[in-house]
Amino acid sequence: MSVAAATMTGARTQENWLHSRSWDLTYISLSVVLVASPYLAYLGLLRLAPALQGLADVFGANVDSFSRNLVNGFVALVVGGPHMYATFSRTALDHDFAKKHPRLLWSSLLIPVVVISLALINLPLLLTVFFFWASIHVLHQIIYITELYNYKNKPGQTLFSRLTDYGVILTCLYPLAAWKISTGNFSIGTNNLSAVIGKIVPLGPWMVWLAGGAFGIALVAWLVDSANQWRQGTLNGPKTFFIGLTATAAFFVPALGNLDTAFQGMNVWHSLQYLALTWMLNNLRQQRGELERSPFVKRLSADGSARRYYLWTIGLTVADIALAGVIFVILRFVVGQPFDFAFDRSYYIAVLSFLWIHYYHDHYLFTQPDVIQMPARAPAMAPAT
Repeated sequence: MSVAAATMTGARTQENWLHSRSWDLTYISLSVVLVASPYLAYLGLLRLAPALQGLADVFGANVDSFSRNLVNGFVALVVGGPHMYATFSRTALDHDFAKKHPRLLWSSLLIPVVVISLALINLPLLLTVFFFWASIHVLHQIIYITELYNYKNKPGQTLFSRLTDYGVILTCLYPLAAWKISTGNFSIGTNNLSAVIGKIVPLGPWMVWLAGGAFGIALVAWLVDSANQWRQGTLNGPKTFFIGLTATAAFFVPALGNLDTAFQGMNVWHSLQYLALTWMLNNLRQQRGELERSPFVKRLSADGSARRYYLWTIGLTVADIALAGVIFVILRFVVGQPFDFAFDRSYYIAVLSFLWIHYYHDHYLFTQPDVIQMPARAPAMAPAT
């Protein structure tokens, strides 16, 4: 499933990279090493149980719950939150986009209503929808990055080659997840989503055979097609390397014990990719003169503005965390709900309201790979973070 380093020799020119070899490897591909960081942090906190017990008691939680939520909160602050607010620099804050797509923006306001209702009435259903949509969103982003590579490598691939790429991307996450669902062990925090899914479809080994069989067929087709492209000298090395790393990471992450923290690893990688990619694409648009009627986004996208862009997304994240804190105080100390109930619902209400809008907008943005086109004269770009 992994792709050998020799695959990189398939890149015929520097133009195969989205930006440059060092930039792509730093922010798009080799940043896969971050996938393990949330889970390792969670395990490290569990080893500090005696020191953390007193702090956990203050919130009425056990050490496991406190550690899990601490990792989730840190990821949300550093990359998870910033990446979802970065979307608005390409949608709501872009004057031209807002003028062309008013229905998309106004319909987004219905999403917080749905999130709040489900969080208070049926949190397991909210989480089931969330993780399904999140997995689709993550995979859609991977397909989008793949299409950006294809666009840079005109005339691109055959339809069959693109379908093999899509096949392995869309199936790699589900075999081990299906196994956990079928055995009743697919739990996110204190919520067993297997029970929710079992009310919709019967659980059983058929899930593993279906998900595993689909992935196996897709993987074989992708490997054979990639080998043929390599022999013909048409292989896009950077893209193939990226897909191979993605398939490997996504396949094994569901095998970990605490799925809440395990999936945060994919979230870290996904979010870093998104932050870097969004700034780079906005920078290209600024160079092409497409942000003249959006002065705020133009300032965030100019050469050397990456730090300002990141701090802006951090500021919005802190504001959202403050909102979650207000909701938590109300549920925990005014309504009198237990820590897990109050923390989970305040977290998901504040975060998912904006996160799902981000998903919604991206389903359109991810159909526009032509945004990667270079200006006539492109000055050097600063790092994305």
